[in-house]
Amino acid sequence: MELAKTYNPEEVEGKWYQYWTDNHLFSSKPDGRKPYTVVIPPPNVTGVLHMGHMLNETIQDILVRHARMEGKNACWVPGTDHASIATEAKVVNRLAEQGIKKTDLTREEFLKHAWDWTEEHGGIILKQLRRVGASCDWDRTAFTMDEERSKSVIHVFVDLYRKGLIYRGVRMVNWDPKAKTALSDEEVVYKEEHTKLYYMKYYVSEDDGTGATGEEGEIIHQDAKGRYAVVATTRPETIMGDVAMCINPNDPKNHWLRGKKVIVPLVGRVIPVIEDEYVDIEFGTGCLKVTPAHDVNDYMLGEKYNLQAIDIFNDDATISEAAGMYVGQERFAVRKQIAIDLQEAGLMEKIEDYDNKIGCSERTGVPIEPKLSMQWFLKMQHFADLALPPVMNDEIKFYPTKYKNTYRHWLENIKDWCISRQLWWGHRIPAYYLPEGGYVVAETIDEAVKLAQEKSGNANLTAADLRQDEDALDTWFSSWLWPISLFDGIMNPYNEEFNYYYPTSDLVTGPDIIFFWVARMIMAGYEFTGKMPFKNVYFTGIVRDKLGRKMSKSLGNSPDPLDLIDRFGADGVRMGMMLAAPAGNDILFDEALCEQGRNFCNKIWNAFRLVQGWQVDDNAAQPETARLAVEWFDAKLRQSAAEIADLYSKYRLSEALMEVYHLFWDEFSSWFLEMVKPAYGSPIDKATYQSVLGAFDHLLHLLHPFMPFITEELWQHLTERKAGESIMVSPQTIAAPAEGDDAILANVEIVKNVVAGVRAIRNTKNISPRETLDLQVIGTDPVPAYDCIIVKMANVSGVTATENKGEGVSSFMVGTTEYAVPLGGLIDVEAELAKAEAELKHLEGFLNGVKKKLQNERFVNNAPAAVVELERKKQSDAESKIATLKETIASLKK
Repeated sequence: MELAKTYNPEEVEGKWYQYWTDNHLFSSKPDGRKPYTVVIPPPNVTGVLHMGHMLNETIQDILVRHARMEGKNACWVPGTDHASIATEAKVVNRLAEQGIKKTDLTREEFLKHAWDWTEEHGGIILKQLRRVGASCDWDRTAFTMDEERSKSVIHVFVDLYRKGLIYRGVRMVNWDPKAKTALSDEEVVYKEEHTKLYYMKYYVSEDDGTGATGEEGEIIHQDAKGRYAVVATTRPETIMGDVAMCINPNDPKNHWLRGKKVIVPLVGRVIPVIEDEYVDIEFGTGCLKVTPAHDVNDYMLGEKYNLQAIDIFNDDATISEAAGMYVGQERFAVRKQIAIDLQEAGLMEKIEDYDNKIGCSERTGVPIEPKLSMQWFLKMQHFADLALPPVMNDEIKFYPTKYKNTYRHWLENIKDWCISRQLWWGHRIPAYYLPEGGYVVAETIDEAVKLAQEKSGNANLTAADLRQDEDALDTWFSSWLWPISLFDGIMNPYNEEFNYYYPTSDLVTGPDIIFFWVARMIMAGYEFTGKMPFKNVYFTGIVRDKLGRKMSKSLGNSPDPLDLIDRFGADGVRMGMMLAAPAGNDILFDEALCEQGRNFCNKIWNAFRLVQGWQVDDNAAQPETARLAVEWFDAKLRQSAAEIADLYSKYRLSEALMEVYHLFWDEFSSWFLEMVKPAYGSPIDKATYQSVLGAFDHLLHLLHPFMPFITEELWQHLTERKAGESIMVSPQTIAAPAEGDDAILANVEIVKNVVAGVRAIRNTKNISPRETLDLQVIGTDPVPAYDCIIVKMANVSGVTATENKGEGVSSFMVGTTEYAVPLGGLIDVEAELAKAEAELKHLEGFLNGVKKKLQNERFVNNAPAAVVELERKKQSDAESKIATLKETIASLKK
């Protein structure tokens, strides 16, 4: 089959991906080989491919393809996440477009719409991953809400409840008023915002004028209405929930308020002044309004001092009936209005600008409300104790290691996990409430009935008498089981597949979900299997644009990966991503990198076409130049393959790509092919040609994990292949570095430098590459056995050893050896003389400047030693160059 003149990714990529899938080359079944297992971080079922996915899946595919070529049984399991909050929001929006409210539907009716949405959109991102070249075992595709995973989730909930690790209670939670659900602490992101600090007047109730201490620093506010305390807050809309004012007992400013009561402005409620060292003396006025229902710290004060909690917000963050004023109004509108009302009533002392960190929902982006709510929680200290040692002891390795500290800090400050969500889309909590009160937790309704009968003593209870909890579980409660549940390790522990594939090998993920997912999977692994869930974690960086900005739709700086693939080919985009992707560091993405990737594809293609176009003479003897070149490139391949293997072991994939890139572009194309290339119109000997094809085969194997499509296409053209054969499962057979390789490589580096020196003379003297030159080596020739390569590559008549340079030569140094090219009548002597004298004048001026600096005692005595040493080196180098130039000038004048 003839190879096309130019590389067209569109013609190649679809063809080979179909070939791989048709021949089940991504499929994995347990066998006698060593397993290599990767589970995909499940993207949201409603998602589409973005640059973060592109990076993550490319890295996973590189690791998986590399493992296959090492002879391992590679199993890469794909799947999607049901993404409770995101998916429910999309379904609600679509229903709204049809004029339907969620509240108009039963749970079952809503879930039917949600499943319809999931089936309509759920496969999109997985289909898109095929364009990237992802070599997943698609027969294993899973979904966090499919039957097997759902059974596992419910089983785990019941198990943990029975172990006493899951409990239900009223706690302060992070409330998302848009999604109308509780969130875990990890789902809250903090954003800097310019806000206001409102200073409000709380007048003393029934003030008898006592309390003044006369202490230094005492501050008593008074106006015509009487004495008052000033409270500073960023949230004046919450005053309707105030039930106390708190001062620090060590704060002399406010000692006069001890034992008194104050009046909540506008509201008129009389509240006590309490004392607690929790109050920050330095913040505001040192007086704190206590609103236990709407601040986590106020809640703790409320618990400590047995204060009432007044919940002034509805679930959508509008003001509730309990507030008694502004009922039904939106919280931020009330903030503006209440500030006006306080000012008009003379109850506002002042308003200041204030920069504040606002907690926002990671999913919907709206500011969260601290809210007292009945929720389900998982006790986390037990899990933190399980999960911390394996990472800190490097049983589970993090790449880069800097994330161990992030991990440790979170686990050492762990809080209980709020696992319930006020959503319908998700795994419904398997708790069933009895008619007379109380509840049971069970995996099935039949089991729940049995437990309820036992608990109540009522043998006549039926399923119809029980009411299942309305809440769904946090999405991450299913995701933390992912590496286990994918191999049915929860419901069918220690089955054949689980025993073979688990623990998995590598996890590739972003550091932004180290708490959400990585830590929790480690917890689940040890809790439910007694083993780690994976051996290594590779943390990718965040993809940013070339200006360093995080990619986002709002900035319009996030390209569509599929559009990039259409323009540059999947291999070009994969290479572009990896060139900028050192582990754990942010990626400054520039489309120019994809262009560089596409250009590299063209380079590989054209090099193959060049070799394919050579005529072969089966009877021709192998020239010495070719023999030496083959010997050198074999050594170079062994050295580079060992280096690349070492980089893989350290997960330095970007550097591994650069190594193979330079090996192909610089060593193979620029040097090796030129060394062995036959003269124009002449054939190449068979031995050399076979060696070139063998080298190309090795290079394609090294390139394949990074650039799977072009390497498959060319590998199939290297020789006749059988149906079903693929480079992907063809073992890499490059030998380990051999004794003597270093000497060969060092010798050829000298050869390359000599050739470069001759070429530099041609360039500076405007001598045609076709002009055969003479070459002298002054003293002993360091590489006489390789002179034949120099003759061919530099187009010289030979390499002559001599003790003295002749007249009219141009010389250069390679290490400590001097080489000279006699120029004779090949140059314009006057022009060369003028150029040399101009350069000499420049260098002498430069040298004088350096000498003056070194003659300055103040500089020499005060400058850092390294700076002084650098100036002395400049002096030495300049003096050496001046001496050489003077010799050249003298030679030209003769």
